[in-house]
Amino acid sequence: MPGIKILSSAHYVPEDVVTNDDLAKIMDTSDAWIQAHTGIKTRHISLKGENTSDLATKAAQIALAKAQVKPEELDLIIVTTFTPDGLAPSTAALVQRNLSAKNAWAYDIMTACAGFIFGLSTADKFIRSGAYRKALVVAAEVNSKMMDFKDRTSTVFFGDGAGAVVLSADDQIDMVKGEQMCTIGNAEVVHSGRIAPLTTLSANNYPVTDAFTQIGRDVFDEVTMLIPEHIQAFLASKDLETKDIDYFIPHQANLRLIEYIATALNEPLEKFSRNVVYNGNTSSAGIAIGFDELNQTVDLTGKRVLLTGFGAGFTYGSILLEL
Repeated sequence: MPGIKILSSAHYVPEDVVTNDDLAKIMDTSDAWIQAHTGIKTRHISLKGENTSDLATKAAQIALAKAQVKPEELDLIIVTTFTPDGLAPSTAALVQRNLSAKNAWAYDIMTACAGFIFGLSTADKFIRSGAYRKALVVAAEVNSKMMDFKDRTSTVFFGDGAGAVVLSADDQIDMVKGEQMCTIGNAEVVHSGRIAPLTTLSANNYPVTDAFTQIGRDVFDEVTMLIPEHIQAFLASKDLETKDIDYFIPHQANLRLIEYIATALNEPLEKFSRNVVYNGNTSSAGIAIGFDELNQTVDLTGKRVLLTGFGAGFTYGSILLEL
C-alpha cells in the first residue's frame, strides 16, 4: 500500500480587503465590537465577480505549478466548499474544466468548515487504494454571497478565499499519520442555502435560498465542549500528547475560539494558525490557507502538524501530518 506525500500547497484570496470600519458603514457594528467579540480586523471579499470555482482554480494553478505537476497528470480533484457555484454542475467539475485536467474525475464535498479535513481524508483513501497516484484537494469559499449584510452577529465573521494541496502516492514516505472524523446531526445551530419544499402546486412557485445564519453562543459552547477533548483523545490514541505537536491548524472560526482551545490544551498560542485575524472565517478554506502559510514560512521537515476542522452539521475531525 503506498504512502501519501504532500507535493505542494498554495492559497488565493480576492484582492478586495474589507475592514471592520467598512462594515460599520452599512450595518450596526463597529471596529471595537468586532475585534472584541471575534479578534477579526479585516477580511477579503470577492467584489469583482469571482465565484467559488474561480478562487479554487487560482489556488489550484499555483499549487500545481509549485509541484511541477501538469493538470493532465491528476487522477482526482476534490473541492470542499460550503458555497458552491451551484448545485450542478459541481464546483469541482468546473475546476477540472478550467485546469484542462482531462484525465481526472472530480466532485465536491460539503461538510462546511470541516471540509478540508474530510477532503484530505477522502483523497488519502483513493491514493492508498493503489488505483490513483495524484490528487488535488482544494477548499474554496465565497461566503460573502450567502450573507445577510443586516445580520451583524454572523456576517462580520466571514471572508472569502481558497487553499489547495497536491498529493501523490509515495512508496517511501507517508505524511498522513492518522485521522478521526465525527458527525452529530444538528440542523439549527448553523444553516445556509436551505430551500423549503412545496406545500401547494402553483405557477408562482420559485426556489428561494435562505442566507447563512448561526446561533453564535450555541456554536461557541459546542466547540469548546467537544474540540479540546477530541484533540486530546485523538492524540492519546496515537500515544501522543499536545506537547508532541509542533503546530496546530484549527478551523479559523474566530480568534477567541482559537485562544480558548490553546488555553484548554495548555499550549502556547504561537503554535496555532491565526489567519482569521486578517482573512476572517473562510469556512473550509481557513485550514488550507493556514497550512500553506505555515509551509511557506517554516521548514516543516520532520514536524508534526495537527489539522482540526469543525463546523455546521455538527461535523468535526482531525488529521495528523508528519512532514
